[in-house]
Formats: sequence, C-alpha cells, structure tokens
Amino acid sequence: MKKVALIGTGPCGLSMLRSFEQAEKKGHKIPEIVAFEKQSDWGGLWNYTWRTGTDEYGDAVPNSMYRYLWSNGPKECLEFADYSFDEHFGKPIPSFPPRAVLFDYIIGRIKKGNSKNKVRFDTLVTGVTYNGTKFEVLSLDKKNKKIHKDLFDYVVVSTGHFSVPYIPEYPGMYSFPGRILHSHDFRDAEEFRDKNVVVLGSSYSAEDIALQCHKYGAKSVTIGYRHNPMGFKWPKGIKEVFHLDRLEGHKAIFKDGHVQEADAIILCTGYLHHFPFLSEDLKLKTRNRLYPPKLYKGVVWQDNHKLFYLGMQDQFHTFNMFDCQAWFVRDVIMEKIKLPDKLEIEKDINKWVAMEENIKNQSEMIDFQTEYNKELHKFSDYPKIDFELIRNIFKEWEHHKVENILTYRNKSFLSAVTGSEAPIHHTPWETAMDDSLKTFLNQPTK
Repeated sequence: MKKVALIGTGPCGLSMLRSFEQAEKKGHKIPEIVAFEKQSDWGGLWNYTWRTGTDEYGDAVPNSMYRYLWSNGPKECLEFADYSFDEHFGKPIPSFPPRAVLFDYIIGRIKKGNSKNKVRFDTLVTGVTYNGTKFEVLSLDKKNKKIHKDLFDYVVVSTGHFSVPYIPEYPGMYSFPGRILHSHDFRDAEEFRDKNVVVLGSSYSAEDIALQCHKYGAKSVTIGYRHNPMGFKWPKGIKEVFHLDRLEGHKAIFKDGHVQEADAIILCTGYLHHFPFLSEDLKLKTRNRLYPPKLYKGVVWQDNHKLFYLGMQDQFHTFNMFDCQAWFVRDVIMEKIKLPDKLEIEKDINKWVAMEENIKNQSEMIDFQTEYNKELHKFSDYPKIDFELIRNIFKEWEHHKVENILTYRNKSFLSAVTGSEAPIHHTPWETAMDDSLKTFLNQPTK
C-alpha cells in the first residue's frame, strides 16, 4: 500500500484529509496517511493561543491569530463546496464572522469523519530527504521526547507560510523605549488603548491591526508604507505616511518628513516561506506571490512529482482553493490524474508565472486566482461551486472597502454554494466588542 506523509493540519492539511476521506466514502481504496502536527490540536493558525515566542516544549509558536479578529473577506468566498455554512450552523449567518465562528466551521467539517486517528499531534517534523525511491521523514514526539524515522512514497507539505515572521531592522530600534513587536506576536488590541501606535506595512495585517487598535481605543495610529499606500479613507485617528526612516527616542521619523510620537511599533512586514525540515533539493524558495515558480498547477514540485505543496500562494481565495488543490493532489497520488512530461510541465508553469508578472491591479489579481481555481476544479470530482459569483463578490468587497473601510464588514452576500442570502449582523463591526460565537449567532428572528 502507498504511504503518504502529510505535514501540517491547518486548513490545507484538513482539506487533504477530507479529500481522501471523501474518496474512501465513494468506495475507493486510499493510501495509508500519516499526518504530523506540531501543535496539540488541528486547525493551524485558527487555533488562538495566548502564547507568543515558544511553546511549552521550547518550539516556536506558529500562531499569528489574535483576539477580536473578524474575517476580512466575505465568508461566501471561502465556503466549502461540500459543507456549507447553512449546513453547519443550521441557518444563514452574516458574511463576516469572527475567528471563533470560522474555527467552529472549519473543524465542524473534519470532525464528521474519522481523520483524527491519522494525526500524530505534538509531533515536530525535523527532516525530510528523498533517497531516489522513498522519502525518509524524521519526527520528534515532543511529549515523549522520542525520535521516529518513517519511509513514505509521497509527501504533502501543508505547513502554510504565515508563521515565520520577516523582521526588518530600522535605525534607533535598539534604544526605542516603547514596545516593538511583529504582527505574528500581536494578540490583543486592548494593550494599545490610549497609546500612539506606529504600524509598518501596507497589506492585510497592517490594515486590520491598524483598524483593531483604532477600534479598541488607541490614541493614534500611524501606518508607514514602504512602496504604495493602501489609500483608504481612514477614520480620524489613522493616517498613512511614507516609509519609516529611523527612531529617535519616542519619535518615529519618516522619509517624507513626518514625525510621530510613538509608544509602540507593530511590524506588519510579512512572512517567510520557511521549510527548515526539508533537504535543499526539496525546498520551495519564493516570496509571497500568486503563482510560486516550480509548482505545477500550483502544487506539484517540478523536480520531484511525489512531493506536493498546498496553499503556498498569496491568497484571495482560501478554503475552497485549498480543497481544489487537495482534491487534485489526491487524484495524482491515486493515479486518477496522469501528469504530463517534463517539458509540458515546465511550459505550463512558465505560462502562469508570465501571466502573474503582467498583472497590474487587484482586480486582475482576483481574476488570475479565480481562473486558476476554475482550471484546477475541472480535474477532480470536487463538488460544484460558482466561482464566477465568488469573483464578483471579491470585486464588490474591494469596492466596499474603498467606499468605507470601517463599514465593509456590515455588508451581505449570496452563498456560491447554497444561494442563500446572509443576514446583516445585529451589531455594526465598529461597535461589536463581543466576538464570541454565542453572541454572533444570536441573530434576532424576523
């Protein structure tokens, strides 16, 4: 029997487990699967923890999740085709749920099966090499302090790329008397109430952490962008300025001449694709982009077709894209999909990479990833989902953000799976301080 190593059981790893489970339900003989998870539970980044730095075993904490996080994209764009929000919650729910609600949904699908017995929890993969026919996987059972060596026919890397922070240094950091942290270690916006906060970055984490700090009472929020501003109509108390030059005492001095008193610097400077457990010949080396080179169909390692990477793209689409990738990988492993020759693979990769390099704006980024999903979807029996509706929702969502960055989460959309319309949440996001699952789901009856 073939044997598959699955490294990581965040959303991508759970999609992989689900894909095999669905094949087995249809009567197909599936390979033996061993999943390795370094945390004590599955769910990846969606597991909120108070911990930062290291866990109880001395390993780096992978989680970048913070309290009060709400989805910053419509749930309708990430809905599973085979498990709708309506099915999970028994009714339509608003379009922008908080973390606890999304976590409940993600875990709810996988809990319905028996995949958990395939997972070795509290187990850190320390080495993966290929000997020409098999992968040798070394792992550490962190609880019992035992090292294991296993041989596998296939390896699926689903460790994500939002857990190892990129941390730049600016002059004056050494002597800055306030707090400096990366968004990876941001846990609670209440910490910054009545503080002057400088947020460095111009992507989603910078946008959302700036809004979080504003919502929970920061005195001021100054966003320092390096290349282009986000350009939203920020509320009073938030502003964007150009590129931090240096810190002098409590002062943050920017290259455009702006000077800002600062109590805290939050580095929203992104993450590294980091795979220290892989040998160099197996290691994906890329920045954050929509189509990383050397991955056929975004998932198959060009130099070894028994190695797969899930979710390594910059992302508009998330959970249902991970599903499309997982179903494709499953069918390659089960030999339902025959890969083309090396020249055709290289040609296909180059085509997508060249297309990405010609993208000019966010609308074209949405189009690119939607077309990628549609192509991948055709290869497998992943259930029908309306990617054209999702494309339109993404573009409407972007328009709403431009209109008002504080109110876009108060909008409502149609499900691309069930067609049902989401209700408007009972409390506008700006004043919704209780993000518990119970309070969010307590929608008044009409």
